[in-house]
Amino acid sequence: MADDLLGQSASEQAYDASSIEVLEGLEPVRKRPGMYIGGTDERALHHLVAEILDNSMDEAVAGHANRIEVELAADHTVTIRDNGRGMPIDPHPKFPEKSALEVILCTLHAGGKFSGKAYQTSGGLHGVGASVVNALSIIAGRSVARNRTLYAQRILARAAAKEVAKSGRDPQSARHTGQLSRR
Repeated sequence: MADDLLGQSASEQAYDASSIEVLEGLEPVRKRPGMYIGGTDERALHHLVAEILDNSMDEAVAGHANRIEVELAADHTVTIRDNGRGMPIDPHPKFPEKSALEVILCTLHAGGKFSGKAYQTSGGLHGVGASVVNALSIIAGRSVARNRTLYAQRILARAAAKEVAKSGRDPQSARHTGQLSRR
């Protein structure tokens, strides 16, 4: 603290443009999770689950799903399934080297809820929820059924572990948005 209003202490002199940090990608979420989910306690964990559940609920409210399942396993894994349309898996126009699924799961402010074209009403953080969940999860995965084919994206150590890949035929021959596992 300065001795008077015009004097500067050594610590104040060290505060310049090089002191300003610019966080990019999901780094701000990891450094300050409370800004996105309100903290790092049990309520925050519930908020993470609610963000993914909101996506399933949005599909149901829009008339694209009529079933949502939530499974809480003994190993603290949470799995959420619905029979909605499934997230797009084709290459994203802005990032052609990535699938739309990877963009949704790993990029802040990416989603289908901004323009109102995909959803008339929606809950959650609008393009922040799934990416925040993945940024704060050690292991996360998403399975998406589209056109009776099952695709998978695995998030390991908070980054896409591999590209979206076919993982077989949809065993139920039904659509589902997918599954999130968080440990």
